[in-house]
Amino acid sequence: MKTVGKIYLMSAIMVIALTALILSPGNAYAQADQIFTQHWALPTLYNPAAAGQSEWLRIRGGARLQWIGIENAPKSFSATADMPFKVFNKKAGAGVTVMQESLGLFSNLLVSAQGSYKCKLLKGELGLGLQIGYYNTRFRGSDVYIPDDDDFHNPDDPSIPRQDISGNAIDFSLGMYYSNRLFHAGISGMHLTSPTVKMNAEGSESTESRQFETSLPRTLYFDAGGNIELRNTLFLLQPSLLIASDFDNFSAKITMSATYNRFLSLGVGYRWKDALSIMVGAEYKNFFLGYAYDYPLSSIAKASSGSHELVAGYSLKIDLSGKNKHKHRSIRIM
Repeated sequence: MKTVGKIYLMSAIMVIALTALILSPGNAYAQADQIFTQHWALPTLYNPAAAGQSEWLRIRGGARLQWIGIENAPKSFSATADMPFKVFNKKAGAGVTVMQESLGLFSNLLVSAQGSYKCKLLKGELGLGLQIGYYNTRFRGSDVYIPDDDDFHNPDDPSIPRQDISGNAIDFSLGMYYSNRLFHAGISGMHLTSPTVKMNAEGSESTESRQFETSLPRTLYFDAGGNIELRNTLFLLQPSLLIASDFDNFSAKITMSATYNRFLSLGVGYRWKDALSIMVGAEYKNFFLGYAYDYPLSSIAKASSGSHELVAGYSLKIDLSGKNKHKHRSIRIM
């Protein structure tokens, strides 16, 4: 019981720390993280505590093309890898994530390393995770074009960069993640220090170019999902929920997938006041491939036919038991 009490105390401290850091004052100007419709296939992208939560080495990649038909619409590409391991006979997890986004003349890159500590709790596993990342943002000021008949923008406005600028920052995130055979849930605080990026003219070190700044917003994520086996059938239902907020913007998404014989899956989803989604996926010999289409529900539907998303991955079972460490295979000669 003492161990369980310590785990509850650690969990409470983590939740309080995340809330305090996210609610503390700070400016948020940069675009928030892109949310994939198939977010459940990329769990470590939004919570470092999910790294190593399974018994598999998981390698995943995703690509999202948003608002097809609109020039310079958002594009996102991601790659993740995570695995469990043991330290002093205690389970832990490690992972890496890469997220690249482009929106108009802006492009962002975030490369992160993750570590997590695991402990048993209520027939499941609780993970506490930390993420440290390198963030780079770039603005193509050389591509800025202001027509002569534009009455709203001044071509000589010093607040509009007219040359390519970029900057870097260090990013920190924390998370907590619980899972058992039937259920999982997690909470995370991403970009907790709300890193400010000072953007300079590329190839220049002059102080004059240090007039442009941007920052990553602190963002709180909550995700949950389940595995519901239908009796006497080969079907598995998998509902999921993802909520994200930087307390200026709010996003929520729910999905429901049905998997047949652990091979073919079909699903639907809904983004709050944003889009309806359909999903299809397949698994074969540890390989996974999933596709999602989002139909916009907002006024942007007048200009866009929707968004497309592709996720693929591979998993390899990791044996942490150590039972086969010194086992020799016997050979029988007939």
